[in-house]
Amino acid sequence: MPGKNLTRQEAAERAQLLEVDSYDVVLDLTTGDSTFHTTTTVKFKAKPGASTFIDAFTASVNSIQLNGRDLDPAEVADGVRIQLPELAAHNELTVDAQMFYTNTGEGLHRFVDPVDGEVYLYSQFEVADTRRMFPVFEQPDLKSRFTFTVTAPEHWQVVSNQPTPEPTAAGEGSATWAFGATPLLPPYITALVAGPYAAVRDQLTSTDGRTIALGVFARQSLMEHVDSEEIFEITKRGFEFYESQFDSPYPFEKYDQLFVPQFNAGAMENAGCVTFVEAYVFRSRPTQARVERRATTILHELAHMWFGNLVTMRWWNDLWLNESFAEYASTLAQAQATRYTNAWTTFAAMEKSWAFEQDQLPTTHPVKAEINDLEDVLVNFDGITYAKGASVLKQLVAWVGQEQFMAGLRTYFTQYGWANAELSDLMAELEAASGRDLKDWTARWLETAGVNTLSPDCVRNDDNIITSFAIEQTATEDYPTLRPHRLAIGFYDVDDATGQLIRNHRVEIDVDGPRTEVPELIGLEAPDLVLVNDDDLAYTKIRLDEYSQDTATEHLKDFAESLPRALVWQAAWDGVHDAAAPARGYVQTVLNNVGAETDSTTVLVQLRQLDTVLDSYIAAEDREAIDVDAAERLWHLAQAAEPGSDNQLQFVRAYARRARTAEQLERVDGLDSGELLLDGLEIDTDLRWALLISLAAGGRVDSAGVEAALERDNTEHGAIAASQARAAIPTAEAKAAVWHAVMEEGSMPNSLQEAAIAGFQQAPDDDLLAPYAERYFQAVTGIYRERSHEIAEQIAVGMFPRHPVQATVDAADEFLAQLPGDLNGLRRLVLEGRDRVARAVAAQAVDAKAQA
Repeated sequence: MPGKNLTRQEAAERAQLLEVDSYDVVLDLTTGDSTFHTTTTVKFKAKPGASTFIDAFTASVNSIQLNGRDLDPAEVADGVRIQLPELAAHNELTVDAQMFYTNTGEGLHRFVDPVDGEVYLYSQFEVADTRRMFPVFEQPDLKSRFTFTVTAPEHWQVVSNQPTPEPTAAGEGSATWAFGATPLLPPYITALVAGPYAAVRDQLTSTDGRTIALGVFARQSLMEHVDSEEIFEITKRGFEFYESQFDSPYPFEKYDQLFVPQFNAGAMENAGCVTFVEAYVFRSRPTQARVERRATTILHELAHMWFGNLVTMRWWNDLWLNESFAEYASTLAQAQATRYTNAWTTFAAMEKSWAFEQDQLPTTHPVKAEINDLEDVLVNFDGITYAKGASVLKQLVAWVGQEQFMAGLRTYFTQYGWANAELSDLMAELEAASGRDLKDWTARWLETAGVNTLSPDCVRNDDNIITSFAIEQTATEDYPTLRPHRLAIGFYDVDDATGQLIRNHRVEIDVDGPRTEVPELIGLEAPDLVLVNDDDLAYTKIRLDEYSQDTATEHLKDFAESLPRALVWQAAWDGVHDAAAPARGYVQTVLNNVGAETDSTTVLVQLRQLDTVLDSYIAAEDREAIDVDAAERLWHLAQAAEPGSDNQLQFVRAYARRARTAEQLERVDGLDSGELLLDGLEIDTDLRWALLISLAAGGRVDSAGVEAALERDNTEHGAIAASQARAAIPTAEAKAAVWHAVMEEGSMPNSLQEAAIAGFQQAPDDDLLAPYAERYFQAVTGIYRERSHEIAEQIAVGMFPRHPVQATVDAADEFLAQLPGDLNGLRRLVLEGRDRVARAVAAQAVDAKAQA
């Protein structure tokens, strides 16, 4: 749609032209089920005589008044932009319009709770969907003050960035809430959440003596499951940590955290009004990995109140500054200020694995990405922007020192508070605080793409004494940059008394160039295992030398500490992911060692990666046999796990995903019916759905069985699970129904569509999905052009053909060769899908050779 995709050049020109003073937004949420009414008055300065536009996704426009003169909506408004001709030095614009509610998680999302029929609304504006709720100059460097006045049903809660005022009666069961003006904010972090939400309240005292009101909100039918005490505890520890580290009090008046339905992301950092996905409300027993991830997310969003909200990027090429910093800071806070002291293990297992995978795709990009328009940034919320950037910041902290890093941040917040900044502004403050010249570091780490690999070259004599030691660094042909690394080298030996792998020596050094000699290790006794990048300070893949590989194969489970174990797990995955080691060997490594793993996130990641390997990386002729054997071993791991343990729950879930044979499905059926018991395992609501999805995918439950289960759990969570279960039924009719609903009809809400796509891809027989590969490439371009970004990306990624054969790669190549040049976002998503299949094909070849 013309005007939908704002370019960087357009934004820069508009920023030169305008200074926005204020928005007065009046919303009426009582006018219908599909649209709402907005009257927005914007006051702004401009160059006299100039023309510009304001962004507005409108259903209809009633009137437009600019500086007292009426503009004809038919002439200046096209449903996406409103043209503003002949501006004065001081301008006042008033737009009266109807706007659409959505069911896509963009703009103002409307949801009806199936439990009680109540309506719940929430806004989601990042990157550029503020324009779906009111007319706005939609770019981060046009900060302004926003005043919201909202009319809604009188029994609702209405929450925004400022403290909620007492409502006044508006007649016919309605009330009006008139919020105070916000401080200077970019449009994308303004917010509105409205509906009969239940709330729990608390407070804390900021370092400047203010009392900060805290709130936790959820739908009424879900509130009984909200563990608000834990959420408040993490929040308070985060406040204390950040205010101390940043030497800057919390910048807003209150802090509400709201769990909202059908949310696309984990959370969103709206100023003082953070929204979270409802999956973080645990109505059934969660894995410890999930609990820890929620804590990280709470701390991540809180960090944004300073980094992103107080100081905002000028344009989206510095999006990483927001997200990477919040990801790094949240892990640091979690490790140092909460009971989750193993947070850096979780970071290594989850975030770095994501970063390495993203950084090896053909679509990788520098941490500081080149963002030419909104379409570029919409697909840039990726493992580079979050996980690699956070890893690089961790390396930067090791490079300059944590005290110096925090000192630079303090002056940065002081210098740029309530304004916009760029990467160069931050680096200048860090240089001043640390005394290190960071220009070369910035160029090599932030302005180039790709991941390096570090390997030890340890030469030992017949007496096992080290005679030379060096670190060798390599890069890929496409991304040849070699980078400076501040890292540690750890020596580990097997303790004869306990059998544990214990670190007995550590040295911290700077590595640069293709080879770095480490003379201080010469003359030491060579260890059983050398671990490059011990303590995970650097962002790099690592390789083990021959001696260390032998030790790791036998003793991976015996590391006394979780972090080095996570690093060796990652090295094992890198081998199979890079098609450097046979996939079947990785399967054995996981199944031989994961039962002893104590870190919940590491278990979660290894079991997910095991799914990938079993589905796609094993040689085709052996895949079924290895898959069946792996499921059996997962069942034995579940039986052997400590009753009631986190590992037991994860192994049961993994077994349900992998169950294929009649005997294996019979066990799943037995767990579901209660005829088969595992000591300590409670079959609660969410686990029961996981078992039912397994049975549906195995052909043991039909659509009537799914509907019966939904009647027992007629909730949003139940609807999501039922959507996946229906789609997983292994019949041509079930798959055709999903295809029609997702690809052709296109009216499913975001959460149900995502689940249906997941179920669609579950197919024990590749022939069941084979007819849809060609149809995907025929349909996806039109879908990407016509539907909202979140929905279109969900389809482009989720429905990409996954059959791991060369024919899929060839079909993708043919599609990409004829794809129009204006669809860079779709090109990127298809390239990534193609790469994952190509990696699978390469891995199968290596695995087949290993068997031969």
